[in-house]
Amino acid sequence: MIHLVLGGARSGKSRYGEALVRQYTALGFDACYVATAQALDDEMATRIAKHQAGRSDDGVEWQLFEEPLALTATLARLAKPGRVILVDCLTLWLINQLLASNPLVDEPAPTEWNASDFVTATSTDKALANWQAEKTAFVDALIELEGVVILISNEVGSGIVPLGELSRQFVDEAGWLNQAVAALADNVTLVVAGLPLALKPL
Repeated sequence: MIHLVLGGARSGKSRYGEALVRQYTALGFDACYVATAQALDDEMATRIAKHQAGRSDDGVEWQLFEEPLALTATLARLAKPGRVILVDCLTLWLINQLLASNPLVDEPAPTEWNASDFVTATSTDKALANWQAEKTAFVDALIELEGVVILISNEVGSGIVPLGELSRQFVDEAGWLNQAVAALADNVTLVVAGLPLALKPL
C-alpha cells in the first residue's frame, strides 16, 4: 500500500505521516524511517536533530535508515508484509539526485525547496537524463513493494515561477514526480496548515 503525503514547507506533512505510522504500529507493524536529508551544514544538522528528537518520545520503535540517493534499492530491501516505511522526503531525494549528477553545482542540498539555492550549470541535461532513469526505476519499483510505504513530498508548484533555468527545471521535475507517484498510490493526502485533505480516494 502506497500513501503519498504532500504539503508545503511547515505544512505539518511530516507530522501527519508520523501519525499514520503510529496507526499501523498500533496494529503490530514494525516501523522504518528512511531519511533522505544530508547534514551538509550546521543549519541542516540542527533541523535533522530536531526531527530525531521529536521521534524519540513518540512511542514508535523506529528503525532509522539514512539514504540520500539509493532510495529505490533501500525500499526494495526493507519493504515486507507487516512493516510500515516512512520516507521523508521525496523532494530532498530529487535534489540529491540532481546535484549528484551535476558536478558543476557546488551547493549543499537545501533544507526546503528554495529557488535561490540553485544555480544554472552546463551539465543540466546530463543531470536530468540521469534523474529520468532513476525516477522510472523508482516508480516501477513502488508497484512491487509489500507492506505499507508512506512517502512525504513537498508541493512546490503553488508559488511564483522561480528565476533561473535549473530552478524551474527542479519545480517541473518535482511536480512530475508527485504526479507519477500519485497516479499509482492507493492514498494521496494534501496537508495544509496541519490539516489533512484527502485527494485519493475521493
